[in-house]
Amino acid sequence: MASEKLRSDDRVLAFIDLGTNSIRMSVVRLKANPAYTILREEKEIVRLGEHVFKKGCLQKKSMKRAVLVCQKFVEVANAFGADEVIAVATSATRAAKNKLEFLEELQKTGLNVMVISGKEEARLVYLGIASGVHIKNKKTIFIDIGGGSTEIVTGNQSRYCSTNSLELGAIRLSRMFLSEHIENPVPTPVYKTMKKYVRNEIQMAMEHMNHEEIELAIGSSGTIINLAEVARKIFKNGGSKKDIVLKQSDLKEVIAVLCSLPLNERKKVPGINADRADIIIGGAVILETIMEDCALKEIMISHRSLRHGLLIDYLQKNGENLQFKNMSVREMSVLRLGRSCTIDECHANNVASLALQLFDSAYKIKLHSLGDAERELLKYSALLHDTGKFISFKDHHIHSHHIISHAELLGFNQTEITIIANIARFHRKRVPRQNEVTMAELSEHSRMTVAILSILLKFAEKLDRSHIGRVKTARFKKKGKNKVTLSICSEGGCDLECWGVESVASDFEKMFGRGVKLCVMGEDISTSSDSRSHNEIT
Repeated sequence: MASEKLRSDDRVLAFIDLGTNSIRMSVVRLKANPAYTILREEKEIVRLGEHVFKKGCLQKKSMKRAVLVCQKFVEVANAFGADEVIAVATSATRAAKNKLEFLEELQKTGLNVMVISGKEEARLVYLGIASGVHIKNKKTIFIDIGGGSTEIVTGNQSRYCSTNSLELGAIRLSRMFLSEHIENPVPTPVYKTMKKYVRNEIQMAMEHMNHEEIELAIGSSGTIINLAEVARKIFKNGGSKKDIVLKQSDLKEVIAVLCSLPLNERKKVPGINADRADIIIGGAVILETIMEDCALKEIMISHRSLRHGLLIDYLQKNGENLQFKNMSVREMSVLRLGRSCTIDECHANNVASLALQLFDSAYKIKLHSLGDAERELLKYSALLHDTGKFISFKDHHIHSHHIISHAELLGFNQTEITIIANIARFHRKRVPRQNEVTMAELSEHSRMTVAILSILLKFAEKLDRSHIGRVKTARFKKKGKNKVTLSICSEGGCDLECWGVESVASDFEKMFGRGVKLCVMGEDISTSSDSRSHNEIT
């Protein structure tokens, strides 16, 4: 770790969430362009709220653990040269009669912790999740089950309609109902009693939410994520960890398994976090009851949470997000990644514009039958195709693939990220093969999508080879049965671009089975695989 900053106008911030079960931190570098990069994430389970909901006070041991963890986190933040550390405490601290004593101890670590209300917690949870998913105007229910409280929010991409914070949590419920059964299986009558209690507690919130109109459900927090992972392992659903969807029917079966096992066996269930085994049933009953009462057949899983909401809230309050105000989550995420890799934005936008012109004109003459979804992925691939130059110009297409594959591109599922990365991978040099290792997880349709779009991106990139935007328009036109004309309009000479197109004409012919002729400002220049040499063209 190094505290030296990349630029004098960059800032480093740390965001800490002191929850009932765990303490989490994100260290973020904010650039002036504006873009941000997550430098480090930390998490420690401290069980701050272990006895607070029964005894009313934070226990000395719990407070000591929390203070030690916060001291460590502050040291990590300082090692990165943090300009500011923003810390909030939630349910356990809210409920504690001795919270002032705890806050004073935390001040000795250099932290000025703000205890936030349940409503504010719900708002921040919403900001954290909604800023990382692509939901547009779908009415969505956001559910976050913590150790001491459960936040339920309804809203869409841009705003929330209702926020609720309920005194229901995995630790709170487990200690209320399962203290006598902590080492043993959970009897069915006890589980039913827990469920009845939860239903009574959420009744008023459900009435105010108008949940009949809900189109989508998204869940966050360690409890929900872990339940989904257990279901994925037990039912071998496959797919990426990033794209988990938990079905209500699967959740019920997972609960039946967990309740049937003593604690020592529950810790061995595939996918379970052993540190959560004693409280996961308390969280499961909350999730199951909400899904039943809202008639949710399934719930998407998000790995974003309150600390991400703290970041978004900071950006909004400080005007950092104004440039992104009218952008979608996807557009913001792509722009931030590109800027983090210091791409040539003018060139990237030119290539994207040309690539979309080629896509649209190719569709009109039936070179492909891809739709709006694939068109959108082509645009993002074009914008990010040169991110690999941040590592090295040599083989930068390979580096681009690596960066896109491993970056946190918000609003995309794993299949879409893999397609975008592979289009960028094959925007130069060889065309993709059917058995490409980098596309092993893609369907046949997705592999063909990569093959088609990478050719279009390759042409678009060649048409701005000089990086000065000379070529303004580029369109494919049908020319007989076996030929296609690429008609371009250029401001000034574009010999370098013509040469570039000629060099990849054979790839076009292999892909589409047609030769291509280049027409520049009325001139007809052949660039099929048996075309003249570059010297003849110029």
